Amino acid sequence: MRLIHTPILVLLSTAILQAADPIRVLVWDEQQPVKTRVYNNFPGNYIADHLAKNEDLDVRSANLNEEGLGLSTESLEKTDVLIYWAHVRHDDIPEAKAQEIVDRIKAGQLSMITLHSAHWALPYRIAMEERLKEDVLAPLPDDLRRQTTVEFTGKRERKTPPAEKRLAFETKFERQDGGGVKVTIERPNCVFPRCCTPKQPSQIRIILKDHPIAKDVPLTFTIPETEMYDEPFHIPTPDVLVFDETWAGGEYFRSGALWNVGNGKVFYFRPGDQQYAVFKEAPLLKILDNASVWLGKELAP
Repeated sequence: MRLIHTPILVLLSTAILQAADPIRVLVWDEQQPVKTRVYNNFPGNYIADHLAKNEDLDVRSANLNEEGLGLSTESLEKTDVLIYWAHVRHDDIPEAKAQEIVDRIKAGQLSMITLHSAHWALPYRIAMEERLKEDVLAPLPDDLRRQTTVEFTGKRERKTPPAEKRLAFETKFERQDGGGVKVTIERPNCVFPRCCTPKQPSQIRIILKDHPIAKDVPLTFTIPETEMYDEPFHIPTPDVLVFDETWAGGEYFRSGALWNVGNGKVFYFRPGDQQYAVFKEAPLLKILDNASVWLGKELAP
């Protein structure tokens, strides 16, 4: 019988232990007060309680009212996947904190799941700006890219665009006297022209049935009561569209979109207004389970 030397056994044991480490998930919720509660303890805690049943996950919940806004550097350092639910208190998150979250995503230390109205949250918006910069600069040669500065036009506003506004990011390249290039890009506003009709059903459809986020999810399923969002969604083109969503009025939305941002990933999942029992639907909970596990495993080593 061939003996395995002790150092090799130690390395194998370490590898097995590392492989078994649970994925650290932080479910963050601004905890907006509402008159009628569908979730007795806020949607974030409801989601966290469900995910905690998954043995592959180590789940914590946090909220805006906690010390460090629930997003302290120490807490983020202990997080692999950040699930972010926000609705109206976006201005309470400082730009520096949002940038810290995005910097961790770019470094491959964190991935983020953005839910519903958090398309207007500052961490998501900055992540989309960073991704758009990557898209614009990608065709440039490496030496020229290093000499390029990028500026965005327009302010970060939460303002619904006119219905005729189409998806486009006007981009201008200017040669500088020193040999570099200045790029000016229209800022993505991460919103859409129509939304928020009275509650109605929608149908979710899997676009990529073999994607891990869609594992064991029905190819199509109905959310009985939800809001409506309608394209065009003013965002950079996703790397992957896992789900889309339609309504009886003909409205359409890219409701499960995935981007690489640096070495990390951002997954936007549209359903989730807290006044509807959306997160009590089994397929949606399964999607959050799948996304948390897959995004955690995809982080750069």
